[in-house]
Amino acid sequence: MKPRILSSLGRYLTTTGCRYHASVHPSIRLPSPSLTLFSLRTFTTSSQSLNWLAPKRGHTAKNRKGRCRVPTGGSTRGTTVVWGDYGLRMRDHDRRISSSQLATGAEAIKKRLRGERYRLYTRVAANIGVYTSGNEVRMGKGKGSFDYWAARVAVSQIVFEVKGELHEQVVRDAMRLAGNKLPGLYEFVKKGDPPVMGLTKVEAGVTLDDMKRPRVKLPANVKAGRIPSTTPGELPDAMPTAAATP
Repeated sequence: MKPRILSSLGRYLTTTGCRYHASVHPSIRLPSPSLTLFSLRTFTTSSQSLNWLAPKRGHTAKNRKGRCRVPTGGSTRGTTVVWGDYGLRMRDHDRRISSSQLATGAEAIKKRLRGERYRLYTRVAANIGVYTSGNEVRMGKGKGSFDYWAARVAVSQIVFEVKGELHEQVVRDAMRLAGNKLPGLYEFVKKGDPPVMGLTKVEAGVTLDDMKRPRVKLPANVKAGRIPSTTPGELPDAMPTAAATP
């Protein structure tokens, strides 16, 4: 709808977020007696919000099993808290988490923080379709039918973030409950914590250039000092010798 039309209907509509909902006004006449204010579709210029537990397109094309993203090039993307104040980060290895498990973890956080002023952010999306065949089915006959939606969570990736005027111990307890519901091991992180490359935290004294090097080059004198001095016909002291048999 054009802005000039919205301005003329401003006294009949109330804003909630980016959408306009009809208010109770005696001059508003519904098109049909069967329609109510709750079933009336109002005008909006914003798109429908996407669901992080199921993609909008549906399972038209069957996804391959695939593997989780491995940051081999030294990437630290998705390992720090961006929008919230606290977060839940995976710390063991990559996993494929189903949408029902993610929903259970989010529900655990909401139950623990019930009554508080906060906002929950989800950093992963269950957009990978998992297809399975029934038990005792012969080989072949296609990939199988759709089973559930899942998300590929890489190692050291943030799964949930929470922002609000909350005590740290309360949020820590909520993240603990969510981590117990999800498969794998998780850790509690705060905004400003150092990023992680693989399983190594890029803290003070550790740079990205040092992490990307295959090995640390030692000076020539240090290498020469580690080589034991030997004479022809003798074994070095560091080399073990075979014990004499009686």
